Amino acid sequence: MGVPLQNTQAPDYPIRIKEFRKRFGLTQTRMAELLGVSFASVNRWENGQTKPNRLVWKQFVRAEYLGVEALSRDFSPAVYAHYTVNEPKGIYTTQGDVVPPLDFSTPAEIVRVVVEGERLAYGHLYNPAFASETSHIDPLPHQRMAVYEHMLTQPRLRFLLADDAGAGKTIMAGLYIREMLARRLIHRVLIVPPAGLVSNWERELRMLFSLPVRVAVGSEAKSGNPFLEPDTDLLIVSIDTLAGDKMFARLQESGVRPYDLVIFDEAHKLSADRQPDFTIRKTDRYKLAEALAGVRTDDQRWQLTWSARHLVLLTATPHMGKDYPYYCLWRLLEPETLSTFDAFSSYPPDARKRHFIRRTKEEMVRFDGSQIYPKRISDTLSYDLTHGTISEQLLYDETTA
Repeated sequence: MGVPLQNTQAPDYPIRIKEFRKRFGLTQTRMAELLGVSFASVNRWENGQTKPNRLVWKQFVRAEYLGVEALSRDFSPAVYAHYTVNEPKGIYTTQGDVVPPLDFSTPAEIVRVVVEGERLAYGHLYNPAFASETSHIDPLPHQRMAVYEHMLTQPRLRFLLADDAGAGKTIMAGLYIREMLARRLIHRVLIVPPAGLVSNWERELRMLFSLPVRVAVGSEAKSGNPFLEPDTDLLIVSIDTLAGDKMFARLQESGVRPYDLVIFDEAHKLSADRQPDFTIRKTDRYKLAEALAGVRTDDQRWQLTWSARHLVLLTATPHMGKDYPYYCLWRLLEPETLSTFDAFSSYPPDARKRHFIRRTKEEMVRFDGSQIYPKRISDTLSYDLTHGTISEQLLYDETTA
């Protein structure tokens, strides 16, 4: 229980004093007696000619909440005896805490909007797919399955989403971000696409998911630290910009708060490969991904004091026919467990399912079971080539050789 206490007179003090006196049926003379002031003082207060002093105003505010008896300077019932005064605009409380004064003057419509916002903040507790209801999308079955059956079920997501082109991987990533933010499981998100896709990410996250994303450009690193700005919790930076010396140095600064979720789009461009002499060649893009994924390195250029808890790699071409570069993508997901190619080769299929999903266009259907994409037909067409010393066959054979 608390009583608002104002040491300074409110602008509406004449009205409040007059309404208080009428509410309790007091004459100006009687109210003056209770306050220990003259009748003329009360009269001038109500007419706005003078203001009550700070001590009298404390008594009056106290009486507004505790009744007319509290007007007296000697008022000290048992329940009130232990109350203390904390600040000029604070509250009487038994614990000495300051509680904001109650104010019922806010328009009802504003109160309704605030209450509705608070209620919606817990919508995910009643609807497991709450983000799909608050976004401007109608997720397809394969998109719902990826987000709600594979990704959201994992407390620490390290995932390679490798669906065919056109599956809507950006939609799935946006839906996952929306759900995780609604559940208050993440606060800071860093999206790292190729430069040509930055505007596409910004547009879709803003328009489809109402996410206030911000794009950081390389010039910002020259004059300040774009990762320390107040609106960098949802940030998009192109991969080559982030891998640059100046921008990554800004990310290394001590004041930068870690990002909870990092998403790499077109992840097959994070290339690394094993040379014939068994040395490993890594591009700067891959070294950047290693730093954010938590891969240990002795190279000061790529050291971070933190790593992202959640990491998502998006690509429609994860393998491209080479085993070792494919392993290098997986190594980013679990650097400790998959520290060698042999460890990856022996990684159990059930364990892989936690980190990987790939669906072809033939598997993608609508809710009624109809195919989203037309069936692909692949035929090998043969042609008879001319023969001779100067012929199509000779050209074909020599070119092939």
